[in-house]
Amino acid sequence: MTDTTQGTETLHDVTVTVNGVRHSASVPARRLLSDFLRHDLELTGTHVGCEHGVCGACTVLVDGSPMRSCLMFAVTAQAHEITTVEGLGTAPDARVAPTGESMNPVQQAFAECHGLQCGFCTPGFLTTVTAYLDENPAPTSEEAREAISGNLCRCTGYQNIVKSVLRAAEIKAERASETAEVQS
Repeated sequence: MTDTTQGTETLHDVTVTVNGVRHSASVPARRLLSDFLRHDLELTGTHVGCEHGVCGACTVLVDGSPMRSCLMFAVTAQAHEITTVEGLGTAPDARVAPTGESMNPVQQAFAECHGLQCGFCTPGFLTTVTAYLDENPAPTSEEAREAISGNLCRCTGYQNIVKSVLRAAEIKAERASETAEVQS
């Protein structure tokens, strides 16, 4: 990591892979990962809510694990793989909203089950649930509720979000089954 000075602030070179694309930039040591993603990389799907790590709206995946990007400095993301909500789908351009087959199972389930209202908290839920289902592909309703307990939504009563988690597990299993059939 190379340090340079701009004005009175020292800048640090950071290189991260975000949604499969390698990015390099010079950032102040105090730049939050959420601000780096939103302002430097213009990936505005990561929302900033409480700025204290409580609400979960800013959750991204760091090397596949959920992380509050408002609690992590961009320089600590050096050499890590970051997945934002824009990177969850399989659309060719991560800046274009995925539709139909290009949605990942969690995105599709949230759309089908009305697991969102205003959408502000949705990116954090989508990234959190995506990582959760990688670890627990067949959750119970209670396990799904526990998995989303670190994310806050002010618009819903969480029932449709829990339904979305369970439906996402079903969709993921269906797609895995279809892939296995095609490969055999």
